[in-house]
Amino acid sequence: METYLVGGAVRDELLGLPPGDRDWVVVGATPQQMLQAGFRSVGRDFPVFLHPETGEEYALARTERKSGRGHRGFVVDADPSVTLEQDLQRRDFTINAIARAPDGTLVDPWGGVADLEARVLRHIGPAFAEDPLRVLRAARFMARFAPLGFTVAPETLALMRRMAASGELETLVAERVWQELRKALASPRPSAFLATLRACGALAVVLPEVDALYGVPQRPEYHPEVDTGRHQELVSDMAARLAPGDDLVGFAALTHDLGKALTPAHVLPRHIGHESAGLKPLAALCERLRVPVAHRRLAEAVCREHLNVHRLAELRDATVLELLERCDAFRQPRRIAQVALACEADKRGRLGHEEDAYPQGPELCRLHAAAAAVNARDLAGAGRLSGPEIGRAVQRARIEAIARARTLRRPP
Repeated sequence: METYLVGGAVRDELLGLPPGDRDWVVVGATPQQMLQAGFRSVGRDFPVFLHPETGEEYALARTERKSGRGHRGFVVDADPSVTLEQDLQRRDFTINAIARAPDGTLVDPWGGVADLEARVLRHIGPAFAEDPLRVLRAARFMARFAPLGFTVAPETLALMRRMAASGELETLVAERVWQELRKALASPRPSAFLATLRACGALAVVLPEVDALYGVPQRPEYHPEVDTGRHQELVSDMAARLAPGDDLVGFAALTHDLGKALTPAHVLPRHIGHESAGLKPLAALCERLRVPVAHRRLAEAVCREHLNVHRLAELRDATVLELLERCDAFRQPRRIAQVALACEADKRGRLGHEEDAYPQGPELCRLHAAAAAVNARDLAGAGRLSGPEIGRAVQRARIEAIARARTLRRPP
């Protein structure tokens, strides 16, 4: 029995990145031997075990053979005779197929170390095409590693194009697509995820609502980048900068402008009413990918309200309260800060405007805090109010609180 550290832990160590979860592969063992050694079995599709003390995952060395369509259509062989090199060969990219022996020696049969040094994402062999999920994984790795200078190897991109054209991506289950998208949005450069998928023709398959934004013009005086798809890339990257690792804000930023793809050609480059128009494609995207409710509700609020937040200073006090109520701000108080960040990402996600100030964000949060300080119980007790009267009194008090907060903010 031989044990090796494999995959991302080795890759990230060689890149000088903070260590994440450690995965191990065990060569020459049977499931029974692992159980006898105190490991706990957790693998459903192939033999994976948890270490009795560290809780880290240990998988038996295995090979995989394609047996059907999709990312689940594989037959797994975890016989003790499977070698480390065979196990590494079934992996996706050379940079993920490096193992470290207990004595520190690297086992690198597929040139992963050289590709790390060259900053190249390269598939290992033709078996890559057997799993359509790997197209999304490639794009997601680019979202993480593009800031380090990584590019996709030309032969890998060509293979991804063939995979996208084959129809195999349509077999992916919604949950797996969402997992990859969510990780990409929490990465430093989500635009690389979109650009990679678009370069191989996969964006139109997995995110057609976002793909439709490319080629749609905007008014150059407001959007020097002109192309709405390019604007979306800038917005997604700005969201990652303002809220690093926050896929909630990232998803809202990604979907805020979907309505611009529906603007009639004779209206372009103006986009009148794109905020409300975007709610329908947003709903379709969320239904198809089974997006969690929290992500969906925040995205709806940002899609519908982002222009209102941009012109916050022009809104009447009562209109500000209506905006807060539509965002469910008093039952979901954290949402307002998230809305503010996504709107700031939209405003600063424009060519040449990346360092612009966005006072509307802090101001929205400040007005929300003032309105939220109104206590319904105090009003009911002071005025002996009941039923609908309490609601009306709370609304009046919140509008007054917003007005006072604005007055205090204004210079004399």
